[in-house]
Order: sequence, then structure tokens, then C-alpha cells
Amino acid sequence: MTSSLEQLKATGSVVVCDSGDFATIDKYKPQDATTNPSLILAASKKAEYASLIHRAVEYGKKQKGSIDVQVDSTLDQLLVEFGKEILKIIPGKVSTEVDARFSFDTEASVNKALHIIKLYQEIGIPKERVLVKVASTWEGIQAVRILQSQHGVNCNLTLMFSLVQAIAAAEAGAFLVSPFVGRILDWYKAAHKRDFTAEDDPGVRSVQSIYNYYKKHGYKTIVMGASFRNTGEIVELAGCDYLTISPGLLEDLYNSMDPVPKKLDHTAATDLDIPKRSYINDEALFRFDFNEEAMAVEKLRESISKFAADADALKELLKLKLQA
Repeated sequence: MTSSLEQLKATGSVVVCDSGDFATIDKYKPQDATTNPSLILAASKKAEYASLIHRAVEYGKKQKGSIDVQVDSTLDQLLVEFGKEILKIIPGKVSTEVDARFSFDTEASVNKALHIIKLYQEIGIPKERVLVKVASTWEGIQAVRILQSQHGVNCNLTLMFSLVQAIAAAEAGAFLVSPFVGRILDWYKAAHKRDFTAEDDPGVRSVQSIYNYYKKHGYKTIVMGASFRNTGEIVELAGCDYLTISPGLLEDLYNSMDPVPKKLDHTAATDLDIPKRSYINDEALFRFDFNEEAMAVEKLRESISKFAADADALKELLKLKLQA
């Protein structure tokens, strides 16, 4: 018998580690890894990462400008330092996030993304091994459109809670999207005061709808289910292009022998009756249709605020080290 984790990989799903912890990434042998400010903040408090922080702080001290400019430079360099070490472990790509404060600023998102890619290139890492993570706002989607088409920078549109966002993302030519499962489940459990089985989990169904839409209409954008609360959600999405999984749930799958049959299939999706829609050139329609989904609106707002707060906490930590 093989583990549930190995069975999951056998369904065709590429397993991605949702962590900034190197030992964890090395243990589960994922192809790719994703990071975000929350994960880096948690990792940065561990002694084994002190050398990375030291290198980033030394870089920041050399930058001209105010302390705030130095802090921003240090944070960018720290994200890249983590990415560099992760890429020594995995064969594929690492996702590095644009500051959530730029979620509603297309130009700032593009500039920050290009800066991150430049920092990677300066230490010998080609842009092909990096995915720049951008929030799935209207402005973020337009930034990805520019980055993909004009700069050849591959992007991961994150904080995705609706098919509306997913359709616009595919039209923008995003390399990959990260529809969130667990945060959708959280909202529905709170709103309806009940639990859901894995089969009727609204987060699972959201990813299924995005996957089927993409396969039906021939989009190349990779669907990567994210933000899982339990292994049941993961098993229900077996066969999805990619699945990014936290260390705790990876461990559960690693230690389980429960069967993991393939649930999603791209050929079956082509037979489904799914009307095609378009948003990429119609901001008003995008905003109206997105606004009709209270869950998506609330979770996007909440998630951007959370990532921005964690980035600020990380900046405060770095500021103290710069001033020491």
C-alpha cells in the first residue's frame, strides 16, 4: 500500500508545500512551494533562519533613503532569501508575494513584481523559477495581464474566492490561480451555523467550478486549490492541476493509507454545459458580478487586511534590527 500522499500525486495533482519552513518542504518532496507574509513572519521567529534575516538586514542597511525605504528593501530581500533557499530543495517554482497594500494599485503591483524578479536575477535565479503572487482584485488581475504579456513574468493570482475572479484571471493569461477552499468553508459555517461534508463543502465546489470552466473552455491557466482545513477537502479535489497543502495536512496524508481516487478530470469537463463569460475588458461588469457574492467580497477584504497586517509586523521586526 502507498500513502494517501503518494496516491494523491498519482492522480495527476502536483503537490505544492504551503510553508516557509525548509525542513518541512524537504520532507514531503513537493514540486513547488508557496510562501506569503504570514508564513515568512512565522518562520522568521525561528533561530535557524537568523542568518537569512541577517543577510537581508545587511542588504537593507546599504540602501539609500529613509528608514522606511530601508525596511521595504529589507523585506523584499528577505522574501527573496527565503525563496532562494526553498529553490535549493524543490525542482520547480516558488511563489513570492507582492505586498498586499498594493492590491488596489495596478502600477505599484507591476513595479513591485518586476523588482522582486530583479532581486532574484541578481542572485542568479531566473524568472522562470519564480511565480509572483498578486491578489485577485480588479487591479491585481490587470497587473498580471501586463506582467504576463509584456514582461514574461509568470504570476500566481491568489486570494481567489469566486468564479468571476477566476474567469478574469484566465483571460489575463495568469500562469496559475489559487482559489481558496478553507476560507470559503469558514464563511459558510459561520453564516449557516452548520458543518459541511467534504462532498458538499462550498470551498471544494468553488474550486471544482473553476477547474471545470477552465478545462471546458481550453484555458491553460493552472488551477491550484489552496487554504485547506482538512484532508477531506484535498481528497475531493484529487486530480486538480495543483494543490498547495500546509505541513500539518501533508503529514496526515503522509501517514494515511486511505484510498485517494481521482475526482477531477479535464476530459470529462469538456462535455459539461458551461456558458462562456468575459470580464477582462469590462470593469463595471466584473465589479458588479463579484459584488453579488457576499462571501467573496468579505473574504477578499479580510484576507488582504490579514496579509497586510502580517507584512507590517514583519516590517516592524526588521526595523528594530536595522536600528540596532
